[in-house]
Amino acid sequence: MAIDQGMLRDAMARVPAGVALVTAHDRRGVPHGFTASSFVSVSMEPPLALVCLARTANSFPVFDSCSEFAVSVLRDDHTELAMRFARKSADKFAGGEFIRTARGSTVLDGALAVVECTVRDRYPAGDHIILLGEVQSVHAEEKGVPAVYVDRGFAALCSGAGTCPFAAERSPHVHTA
Repeated sequence: MAIDQGMLRDAMARVPAGVALVTAHDRRGVPHGFTASSFVSVSMEPPLALVCLARTANSFPVFDSCSEFAVSVLRDDHTELAMRFARKSADKFAGGEFIRTARGSTVLDGALAVVECTVRDRYPAGDHIILLGEVQSVHAEEKGVPAVYVDRGFAALCSGAGTCPFAAERSPHVHTA
């Protein structure tokens, strides 16, 4: 039985996910990146994480050959940045929001968390590639509200009943959950 791709997209859009910027450098040292909602922890021993990337992405050749990548977990006020990195634009890093780590990765200054990985393996997965990384460095802020993507837009996380203090719309892509 064939699966209706539209129905599958609709069903998967209902799954809330954190949002991150994934970055790597090409052979000349130029940073490249994309927005991901597919970043997940795989193992604590050894420390492994994975991220998925479409083979049609402009940055695919960089991530298909890089030896390291970094993940900047986005805050709820980073939605415009997430949209910038989701587009096929020329200079996603314009704006000075990025810093170099001691390991040399380009990461978002003020990210909720930063995870730096060496590529342990790559797995073909249909029209995507799965990058499996061994975590080499990690930094997490004590507080912050993560960006969440669900139903093809950004949603605010709220705890308890009542109004959501984080629900102020920042773009037409912001939804409250």
